[in-house]
Amino acid sequence: MKRTLSSQADGTPQHPRRLGTTRSALLGAVALAAIAGTAGGAVIPAFAQAPQTATAPVATVPSFADVVDRVKPAVVSVRATSADQAPQASSQRGGSGFPNFNLPDDHPFQEFFKQFRGRGGPGNDDNPRSERPGPRRGVSQGSGFFISADGYLVTNNHVIDKSSEVEVLMDDGRTLPAEVVGTDPKTDLALLKVKEGGPFKYVELAPDAPRVGDWVLAVGNPFGLGGTVTAGIVSARARDIGAGPYDDFLQIDAPVNRGNSGGPTFNQLGQVVGVNTAIVSPSGGNVGIAFAIPSETVQSVVTQLKEKGSVERGFLGVQIQPVTKDIAAGVGLDEPQGAIVARVEDDSPAAKAGVKTGDVVLSVNGKAVHDARDLSRTVASLNAGSTATLQVWRDGKRQDVSVTIGKMPSTSNASLERGEGAEMGKLGLGLAPASTTGDGDQKGVAVVSVEPGSPAAEKGFRTGDVILEVAGKAVQTPTDVRNAIEASRKDGKKSVLFLIQAEQGTRFVALQIPAA
Repeated sequence: MKRTLSSQADGTPQHPRRLGTTRSALLGAVALAAIAGTAGGAVIPAFAQAPQTATAPVATVPSFADVVDRVKPAVVSVRATSADQAPQASSQRGGSGFPNFNLPDDHPFQEFFKQFRGRGGPGNDDNPRSERPGPRRGVSQGSGFFISADGYLVTNNHVIDKSSEVEVLMDDGRTLPAEVVGTDPKTDLALLKVKEGGPFKYVELAPDAPRVGDWVLAVGNPFGLGGTVTAGIVSARARDIGAGPYDDFLQIDAPVNRGNSGGPTFNQLGQVVGVNTAIVSPSGGNVGIAFAIPSETVQSVVTQLKEKGSVERGFLGVQIQPVTKDIAAGVGLDEPQGAIVARVEDDSPAAKAGVKTGDVVLSVNGKAVHDARDLSRTVASLNAGSTATLQVWRDGKRQDVSVTIGKMPSTSNASLERGEGAEMGKLGLGLAPASTTGDGDQKGVAVVSVEPGSPAAEKGFRTGDVILEVAGKAVQTPTDVRNAIEASRKDGKKSVLFLIQAEQGTRFVALQIPAA
């Protein structure tokens, strides 16, 4: 028998036998007290006695089991197989302990994961990626969930991107083929359809956003295990992780790992509040920070994918920037708010409505605009052809401008436009003079947007970086950057060297020069 020690009040060890002896003596003393009380004419029981015919009450233990029983049959594992491909770069850093995330090189979250690997990781010039010889057949695994009995299924775009064959593994063990109805890379969502084997158990999207602190359940296929349930809370809302132009993630602390991508996060009513998409992890495993696409975004995107096979977004045709304290003071605003228009595209909806460079957009249809990214999301959510009222700050006063929303061209980045010149569009960079986005004395050219999956995103450019030099020449405007790239092209160079100032320090990054 294993022997244990307990402690007395003074901290000295006490053996179980001594504890038992003390307990016996105490019971004996209580019995004597009862007898003495009887002698006095009153019976005082030492212990209250439960009726012999009564049964002990059963305690109610809080549990998520009832919710899991309802929703788990609607959650599936998704396996996507890509056709034979040319050699692709490995995303695993050799000998570093960082796992291979099995994400394609143009996946929008590659840039997000890189910041947690540090310098010298894959994609940096001081540690080039290793190439795999010969073609390969890629297989990716993730999660998904049915949203209708007739087989419509939601997952992440990066789970099935560039796949030639998709199949789902049901909770009951069946494997069924699925076809891709439509995808939206900008929000990393995809809609699939399973045509045989129905009707299917399905779950509903939550009509209301969760509150920070609410309990949530994540169900999915981590590490290929399938049918795994984890629990946590909503840690934060409206997270911008630099993954795309419409970042508005829920942050949860329910354990989410590789393979959970595309799986649902449920509230306690069994409604889907988010689609698990990304994690923060220096090792590839869960550290309690995961991000989910909120249900309101999923509802909007999935509805359009189901009806049209693609997503249409509203378009203004302006280049916008955050309003800093210095900019607010310069235009006469009491505090930084809204988004300032840095440029108006010719013949765009904004130009036709009379929006001017220097206008600060404060609200859209009465909804306050908090920053440039908020304006991008708001405009993108509007229907092409609809009329919107912009409240702008111009010449020291508020004015209303009525604008007919256009349809976003396929090459545009919502209302947050790229920088000047075709080269910037091909590289995936939106640029502005650094002096207009931060400290007025800041030198260089600020990166105000990075297109997911672009060459710039692949090389680790992030919003907020400042380009100091291009091809050894100092730059102050987006035009300077464009001219330096063009000069390098004329010199016959295949790539151009950028000197970048970022939060982690200053570094050189080489980008291939886009074709003319």
